[in-house]
Amino acid sequence: MKNFRVIHRLSRRVRLVAPALVKQPERCYILEILLRKHPAVADVRSVPEIGSVTLHYRSAQLGEERLLAVVDAVIGNIAAAPPPRANAAVPPAPSFSGVPDGPAQECNAAVEGMSCASCALLIEMKLQRDPRVESAAVNYAAQTVTVKGHLSREELFASVQQLGYEARPMDTLAQRRLLVEREKARLETAKKRLLQAAWLTAPVMVSGMLMHRSPALRLMELALSTVVVFGSGGDIFRKAWALAKQREANMDTLISMGAGAAYLYSLPGVARMHHHVYFESAAAIVAFVLGGRYMEERAKGKASEAIRKLIELQPETAIRVTAAGDETVAIDTVVVGDRLRVRPGDKVPSDGVVEEGASSLDESMLTGESLPVAKGVGDAVIGGCINGNGAFVMRVTAVGGDTVLSGIVKLVDHAQGAKLPVQKLADRISARFVPAVAGIGALTLAGWLMAGHPASRALAHAVAVLLIACPCALGLATPTAIMVGTGQAARRGIYIRNGEALETAAKLDTLVFDKTGTITEGKPVVTDFLAVGMRDEQAMLALVAGVEAHSEHFLARAINTWCRARGVPPAPTFDFEAWPGRGVRARHDDGEILVGNAALLAAAGIDCSAQQDQALAWAEQGKTPVFVAIDGAIAALFAVADRPREGAREAIALLHRLGLKTVMATGDVEAAARHIAREVGIDEVIARATPADKLELIRKLQTQGHKVGMIGDGINDAPALAAADVGFAIGGGADIAVESADITLVGGDIARVAGGIDLSRRTMQIIRQNLFWALGYNVISIPVAAAGRLNPMIAAAAMAMSSVSVVTNSLRLQRK
Repeated sequence: MKNFRVIHRLSRRVRLVAPALVKQPERCYILEILLRKHPAVADVRSVPEIGSVTLHYRSAQLGEERLLAVVDAVIGNIAAAPPPRANAAVPPAPSFSGVPDGPAQECNAAVEGMSCASCALLIEMKLQRDPRVESAAVNYAAQTVTVKGHLSREELFASVQQLGYEARPMDTLAQRRLLVEREKARLETAKKRLLQAAWLTAPVMVSGMLMHRSPALRLMELALSTVVVFGSGGDIFRKAWALAKQREANMDTLISMGAGAAYLYSLPGVARMHHHVYFESAAAIVAFVLGGRYMEERAKGKASEAIRKLIELQPETAIRVTAAGDETVAIDTVVVGDRLRVRPGDKVPSDGVVEEGASSLDESMLTGESLPVAKGVGDAVIGGCINGNGAFVMRVTAVGGDTVLSGIVKLVDHAQGAKLPVQKLADRISARFVPAVAGIGALTLAGWLMAGHPASRALAHAVAVLLIACPCALGLATPTAIMVGTGQAARRGIYIRNGEALETAAKLDTLVFDKTGTITEGKPVVTDFLAVGMRDEQAMLALVAGVEAHSEHFLARAINTWCRARGVPPAPTFDFEAWPGRGVRARHDDGEILVGNAALLAAAGIDCSAQQDQALAWAEQGKTPVFVAIDGAIAALFAVADRPREGAREAIALLHRLGLKTVMATGDVEAAARHIAREVGIDEVIARATPADKLELIRKLQTQGHKVGMIGDGINDAPALAAADVGFAIGGGADIAVESADITLVGGDIARVAGGIDLSRRTMQIIRQNLFWALGYNVISIPVAAAGRLNPMIAAAAMAMSSVSVVTNSLRLQRK
């Protein structure tokens, strides 16, 4: 179609964007009037701000393609018409309030009241019907919704509430802590309802087992089952009714139909003794459902334990240091620039810098490192870390959503809320599940009646079908495993940015490592120095210090440290230029200075062949030779050595046991690179590699059919990290959200690469097991129930336990 582009299709609904309608409310209004007159159009809505039109049509009237051709012609005619006069009376065009200009925004919220996977799909589908929404994802296990588009927070909350659910903000740690408290309160309420239902159901079930029940017993059953069904189980019926008013259905609908049918069928039996009653079934159904949901909520609470512990790291109060003395204040009142006192054993209230005192901090909950980290004046501290025996005063540098801890929580939230491709099948099945089961239940009832069986028996089998079916297990299969997997990873200092990275990491077969700061400690030191020629050594070193002061490279810092230790002040240099993978160059008063490898000198036309033997000898010892050339002539040679990280050899051995091939790509000379590779057991070495070479290596391996992971520092290796199937960044506690990486390893232990890959493989295995069980359970149990082999009470118990079994299986990830 030449006048618009289709951006979204669903059953009997299509969303399109037309450039001619952007910021043209009059044209949109005319289009709506004309299209609503067409017999094939059920409804049409437009958003002039973004030129979007959502069309609902009747499939029996006209094919979609023919209808779109009509729409294309109408838009073309409207666009060709002259714009309305400025003073023309045009009725106000229907539009949505609060639609902002500019790029789409992402909005997150917690959702309360979801009782099954169908609830999540209903909310998701409602949001996706809104033309202002580009994408929407609801996670039943995490109880969250993420929307990207031009929808304000208030409008998001209103859309969720229309379906009978509650949306709550979750942007700050304080809001998250409040949600945790509400979750505990809900669990306690669920427990009370379950106990009430259990105590009241027990005598009803005992009475139901008697062959002859007196009118008094039946009245007792009626009274107690009424309290259980509509009191303890009142939420089930309220949610089902709220959805019915929206012409929607979920698992609460099936439970309400099953328990309600059993209850209503039994009412005449109170007065007529020959009429069969199912009060015990109605009460037991609700009791079993409440029991299953309570166990499910407890299990889901354990699945989200990691993120809850992160939230609890932030203290509720802080000690502010003022001119009048110390005062205890709420953490929400702390602002950037405040001075806070941290006593022994306290949690650090927020991110900041130590101004007075010294101590050691336990950063294990953030980095996975068990050893305390020493902190003194000028050192950065991260909010949430636990102070040791010392005391200090810090100045706050970040608060609220800008802190490292808040960033970690958002990162884990984002990963846990992700939907993997493997979940799409489960979503498609769940979307059609409830109406399909309701249809099967109706057919079961009709079939047994037509076969000549009593209505009571036919009803029992139909109710069993409604109750045995469970989309919840399908909806929980993937998200609970992701929640536990990413939570376990976070506890080990492995921060996964998204769910797709978790899935892809399980398929990796090749890993490419950077050397400096990844395989090695990243703390190189100068081991040898050789002056060449008759230059004044002190003046020459001052120029070297001057040019290296501009560089952030590991080798530059090592040479700078060496010069400072010898009392050499940096000389002024200018026109600094970095050559990635080669070195640096700058100008000084009398000429030019170059510091780097042989390739840098060769590119400048400087002959360094006389020093190559010495450079090679150092390289064979694992040292990196660094050349210095001043005014076109060699002036000096440095040898810089960096030791392999502790445990690097064991980490590479772990990766080999997982069946992974290891490659090291480094800008270092080949002899030095191979020396380090032999020391740690790397399979293959690519030396003298620039960032562009590393990027090309990643792409070459991918074209050969390999799934490639790249491990680097997240800065120099950003292009390769982004190009790899999974990018692993080695970072410190404050580097958790390295943008170019899919997975960040905090603390520098590369053994966590193996841990992350192993965890991802086990997570995907659990997901496959969950999906197999959830699908198999429904495929087998529904026909069995329809065949009359299941009592409704047993069906309700089986349905309740199916979800619990999936969550429990996911919790097995916590055992290792």
